Amino acid sequence: MKKALISSAIALALASAPLAQAAELGSDEQKVSYIMGLDVGTRMEGLGYELDQEAFRQGLMESAKNSERTLTNEEIQQAMQGAQQRYQQRQQEAQQAQAKENQAKGEAFLAANSERDGVVTTASGLQYKILEAGEGDKPKASDTVQVHYRGTLIDGTEFDSSYSHGGPATFPLNGVIPGWTEGLQLIAEGGKAELYIPAELAYGARGMGPVIGPNSTLVFEVELLDINPEAEKAAE
Repeated sequence: MKKALISSAIALALASAPLAQAAELGSDEQKVSYIMGLDVGTRMEGLGYELDQEAFRQGLMESAKNSERTLTNEEIQQAMQGAQQRYQQRQQEAQQAQAKENQAKGEAFLAANSERDGVVTTASGLQYKILEAGEGDKPKASDTVQVHYRGTLIDGTEFDSSYSHGGPATFPLNGVIPGWTEGLQLIAEGGKAELYIPAELAYGARGMGPVIGPNSTLVFEVELLDINPEAEKAAE
């Protein structure tokens, strides 16, 4: 992290310094240097610092000449720790802002969705709509289910699908997000439904991976194929 922050300062300085003429970048050394500048320049921008070009040039010259440094190792370490803390704070603030925006969008979506024909809202806030009525039993929370599913954000962005994995998914119903545990118990075997899951019944404020942000409302199309398939296979 320390090396990345220092390199970032170098790159942004290169980008900020006035140039009489752009380099032609003919040699491999020039091209690699240019690519490094692009990479670390983006990192520096993410820290939210404005570059002091004179201080930058001073550090660059001292590094190139291997001369005695103006700042001690302790001062360098303290400055880098401060930069890292500032970066983490900016990340937290950005996540909090995204969480607030996602929460508002999710609530508006669910409010409008609740007015659609066939959509039912449960006491927990989960919404569902039966697309195809199944003829079998409904699972219990302690059961294992086999399903096909497709998951999207409220804007339609797909983040997961059993169809892209090459086959249905099998899992214990009490081992998934609360919206799934509750929602699957409302579908009869052989049936298909849409589940509209508020953030508090999904991944909450932490989100999940790069696509599901904090406080995201999720939409799943789920087809319940089988209940306790392994038990049935063992019995056979």
